[in-house]
Amino acid sequence: MQNIFQKEDCDQFINRISELTPDSKGLWGKMSVAQMLAHCNVTYEMVYDNIHPKPNGFMKFILKLLAKKTVVGDRPYPRNVGTASQFIIKNDRDFEIEKSRLIAYIDKTQELGEKEFEGKESLSFGKLTSTEWNNMFAKHLDHHLSQFGV
Repeated sequence: MQNIFQKEDCDQFINRISELTPDSKGLWGKMSVAQMLAHCNVTYEMVYDNIHPKPNGFMKFILKLLAKKTVVGDRPYPRNVGTASQFIIKNDRDFEIEKSRLIAYIDKTQELGEKEFEGKESLSFGKLTSTEWNNMFAKHLDHHLSQFGV
């Protein structure tokens, strides 16, 4: 798996994102390319922007029990896997804005580095290791960039 904290790997993700166009079509799923970029941005919004509600204690327990291993583990996501409601992008989005936002989030994460994420609290899963953060970021990006053929 790629390491979101290493510049070379981030550059590879950014190069893949740069290959996308507003007309890129998904190989599976229902999202447009702009919606996919917005969807990928949600992961970073949950870290950097206080715009998503924190799950209550019961929901956090359920997420840790049922979803954490899949989300932060090292196995790739299967196609058409379900997602949490805050990740569902229903409205149209501006491709260039979402693309720029995603690249900025990737750069920021890499610049902050692994140490910043060691033991950092996740809204959904509690404290995660930097490896778990990396797995979550990298495999989510890889999954959706592969979905759009880049």
